[in-house]
Amino acid sequence: MKRLDLIFSERELHEMLKCLESAEVPGYTVMKHVTGRGPERVVSEDMEFTGLGANAHVIVFCEQSVLIKLKEKIQPLLNYYGGVAYVSESTPL
Repeated sequence: MKRLDLIFSERELHEMLKCLESAEVPGYTVMKHVTGRGPERVVSEDMEFTGLGANAHVIVFCEQSVLIKLKEKIQPLLNYYGGVAYVSESTPL
């Protein structure tokens, strides 16, 4: 089983979830208002008040075959709007 972590602008959450649904992922977890330090080396405090600059973190657990379909659907979105995607191995307890 694979674990996919997606971090991208919260503004694109609806579009990303449409991609996940069309790839028929078995489920996902969404965390909104995620912030952290990236290439700018600064954690934005403005996000706490305005929500601007907020990211979303989506976690998907799926089989390799679903991941291949999903990559085709989300890559154009990440290329256009930005964001990161990381895949790792996952073993259920």
